[in-house]
Amino acid sequence: MEVNARPGMVLVHPTYGKGTIIKVDTTFYTVQFPNRGNLDISKRTEGLELMEDEPEPTAEEEALSMPLVERTLRRILEEYSDIQQTVPLGERWQGGNMILEPADKALKSKEVPLEVFFHKIVMLRDRLRVLEQNINSHKKLSDEDKVDLQQYITRCYGSLTTFNVLFKNQEDYFVGDKKS
Repeated sequence: MEVNARPGMVLVHPTYGKGTIIKVDTTFYTVQFPNRGNLDISKRTEGLELMEDEPEPTAEEEALSMPLVERTLRRILEEYSDIQQTVPLGERWQGGNMILEPADKALKSKEVPLEVFFHKIVMLRDRLRVLEQNINSHKKLSDEDKVDLQQYITRCYGSLTTFNVLFKNQEDYFVGDKKS
């Protein structure tokens, strides 16, 4: 059954539930579902229903938990902004360049300002921290899985200790697994 609809209307899908139509094409709708994101749905999908007026939300739909709000806000900020901790580059490196010289002299070398390279290292560290937070707060991972994944992140930090020489402050250093 083909349903004729326009963007903004609510469509009820037999499998995915209620979603808002955000785009109409000749053969499909792009529908935004609350828990699944945007999906392309064929106009000929059986069981599609169009809701003319949006009914009052149920208490369950209306309720927002603080962890959900925090996770959503954190994801939005991480995805759409470049907010990160300011970490100073060691003074002796400021204005410096990193030169990548190939063994084959026929090839051109690559010169990268150390500020640019340092910024990428700091961004990598920030993303590892976010990954670590997401693992620790994940509801479906067992404690054992969290520990296993945490160990991989610790090993990543250990692999990055070479770059500690770039940091001005020792508290910003990468620290890997401390063996006794």
